[in-house]
Amino acid sequence: MRNFKYFRITKNKKIRYLKIFKRKGTYIVFLHGFMSDLEGKKPKAFLNFSRKYKLGFLALEYSGHGKSSGKFIDGNISKWSRETSFLIKKIVKKNNIILIGSSMGAWIALNQILKFKQQIKGFMGIGSAPEFLENLMWKKFSNKMKKEIKKNGIINLKHGEYEYPITYQLIKDGKNNKVLNKKVYHDLKVVMIHGSKDTSVPVIYSRKVLKIFKTYKKKLVIIKNGDHSLSSPKWLRFLKRELNLVIN
Repeated sequence: MRNFKYFRITKNKKIRYLKIFKRKGTYIVFLHGFMSDLEGKKPKAFLNFSRKYKLGFLALEYSGHGKSSGKFIDGNISKWSRETSFLIKKIVKKNNIILIGSSMGAWIALNQILKFKQQIKGFMGIGSAPEFLENLMWKKFSNKMKKEIKKNGIINLKHGEYEYPITYQLIKDGKNNKVLNKKVYHDLKVVMIHGSKDTSVPVIYSRKVLKIFKTYKKKLVIIKNGDHSLSSPKWLRFLKRELNLVIN
């Protein structure tokens, strides 16, 4: 994709993003996952979807991710949520929004729903992982791991093929970013999509997200044999079909 641009938030911080500009109309806003970027298949699929249906589009790489400036270890949910809000204000402005949150992106998305409220007309979560830092990391750390991260401020956590540098400030910030206890009462369409074979985030997290929405226009879709990413051509076609239902 050659549509990348950079938005300078401060003198020392620039955020890489993708957009399709529309003065008026609905925007798709895609929020990627933890230590991910916009080089994957989902951002490209949703960009092409937006182009096909003449919708606005925005996707960004949080600081410390992809080609955005900053170090990953300096980031946290608060900071990444503020960066997302900043770009929405500058690019999407007052237009209606359909949010797509992938994994951690669903957590960032929930912070945007609480901030932009009536502007959000729909939300699609993919392998949603709100509050994962405490529930899927901290609570599962051994006492030895907890002592190490408190002493050194960081621990390298292996998961599958990847190694994640997890900082203590990131964990603490996650505890201060509770979203599953905050109800959303305004009317919007919500669909949570989760793979039945997601080995990173249990399906219960998508169920927890659904509970905070009081709208009757909500549903959970569990994809048989689906993984956490849901980035194969087959699953991407399914995600785009569900997105179409959220928009219409």
